[in-house]
Amino acid sequence: MRRLFPSSTAPVSAPDAPAPNRPAPEWSIEEIAEEYAYPPVGEGADEADRWLRGNMVASLDGAIHHGGRSQPLSSKADMWIFGVLRALADVVVVGARTVRQEGYRPAKRRSGFADRRAAAGQSPVPAIAVVSASLELDFAAPLFTEPVVPTLLLTGSGAPADRVARAKEAGADVVFAGEGSAADPARVPRLLAERGLRRQLTEGGPTLLGEFADAGVLDELCLSISPRIVAGSAPRIMNGPVLPDPDEYTLEGVLEEEGFLFTRYRRLRTVAE
Repeated sequence: MRRLFPSSTAPVSAPDAPAPNRPAPEWSIEEIAEEYAYPPVGEGADEADRWLRGNMVASLDGAIHHGGRSQPLSSKADMWIFGVLRALADVVVVGARTVRQEGYRPAKRRSGFADRRAAAGQSPVPAIAVVSASLELDFAAPLFTEPVVPTLLLTGSGAPADRVARAKEAGADVVFAGEGSAADPARVPRLLAERGLRRQLTEGGPTLLGEFADAGVLDELCLSISPRIVAGSAPRIMNGPVLPDPDEYTLEGVLEEEGFLFTRYRRLRTVAE
């Protein structure tokens, strides 16, 4: 793996450009973790009260899946980064449709991050927070029966009462984030932060990611660009209403491995925010 941008701050063991005809050195998990470290979060004057980053993969022609799964667009390096992003987060926020399509399971303990998480005051693994209006989920699945920390369900106060009761019976922590049947995307990051879950990661799907962007709460986007073309009718990484004005993001970093580009963009906030 090599850093393409910025090129002046690469780790000593991961130079910007390998010598001719020599492969780029493999980055350690620790180096990847430093590359993707969250900004300071907390309640200090120089800290963000929370930070929501998105992580998605897309093909060269903009597709987010092939045959309904994102895995065919991924690579070993992409999965390393996927794992590191999870290991750095307090909570992983995901839409119910993505949970069903991708067969989501609880986050795994990662021995290489145990000390780092403990020092940061984090639980052994990030919580999984599922955003769902209908709560039509399989509560007998490992996501609810085998989590290290309880799975959260973010929904509206008008969600089906019988499904709310079933979720609680399954051990899920139900969080009401709206007055209607669905969660209000604008409230989700704040409610999670109030529970101490400040380092937030969303893995989509495209509808949820688009809702976060529309609500103005998406702070950062990590986009893996796969050197593959799939054609077809797969959606873009975001699906939702057109924003009143295009949201501005600034490029923070680009890594490359075997033709995959791992980009990281930070949202430029207005003075009013």
